[in-house]
Amino acid sequence: MKKSVNILNKKAGYLYELLDSYTAGIVLTGTEIKSIRAGKASIAESFCEFNENSELFVINMTVQEYDYGNHFNHKPKAERKLLLNKKELQKLEKEVKNSGLTIIPTKLFINDKGFAKLRIALAKGKKLFDKRESIKDRENKRNLDRIKKNFKS
Repeated sequence: MKKSVNILNKKAGYLYELLDSYTAGIVLTGTEIKSIRAGKASIAESFCEFNENSELFVINMTVQEYDYGNHFNHKPKAERKLLLNKKELQKLEKEVKNSGLTIIPTKLFINDKGFAKLRIALAKGKKLFDKRESIKDRENKRNLDRIKKNFKS
């Protein structure tokens, strides 16, 4: 029955330069956690924001409605509160306000105790030439691996 859930944001490393990462808990309802355990969630278009009370929320995270839920089902794109230590929240808020950085979710997973966790990263947006450079590096690495494989044979 124990199935690991790893939902990744594959575009995060390409669109952003990831500077620092944190693991945060998420406040969820019963049908939301059941949908996440079934693997029916997406963090591809999501980001994190602070509200006026200095609480961190993940915005635009999609958790599909639970198939067997009735009128108690949740909203698929609701804002969900993230749980971090007070010092971590203060540090992140300072970085976002002063430096113009953003907070991006990179991985949604279930830990050993069965709680849903979200790996978030403090990120800086890449320019177009940075993206081209990362594509070039990736292609060079592939070519090098291909040459090494042919050389060993």
